Amino acid sequence: MKYHTQNRRTDRRNQRGPATFTCRHCRRTIDAAALGTGHRNHCPYCLWSRHVDETPGDRASTCGGLMEPIAIWVKHDGEWSIVHRCGTCGHLKPNRIAGDDSDWALMALAARALSNPPIPID
Repeated sequence: MKYHTQNRRTDRRNQRGPATFTCRHCRRTIDAAALGTGHRNHCPYCLWSRHVDETPGDRASTCGGLMEPIAIWVKHDGEWSIVHRCGTCGHLKPNRIAGDDSDWALMALAARALSNPPIPID
């Protein structure tokens, strides 16, 4: 049984992928290690993501579509998450922000609702 547990750990390490990747939206080279989260799932510059996970870190999704950052969600404990929408299948998914995400990009996303409200303001 101990051997089996060791094998699963090795399998998970092998699934992690490369140390860097290229953002499919802004084309910057991104370090796969993220500050404050175990699984980098979006570009720290433009905040776009790619639909690769069913659950965080599993890389099990077959969609692979680009996921646009559409909103900021502030959880009950005050932690911010980015809400992404897949441009291919429409899947909505919140993702924790990372410590190296652009402050400007996060604030612009948070302010988007104020600059373009979904209801008329008189």
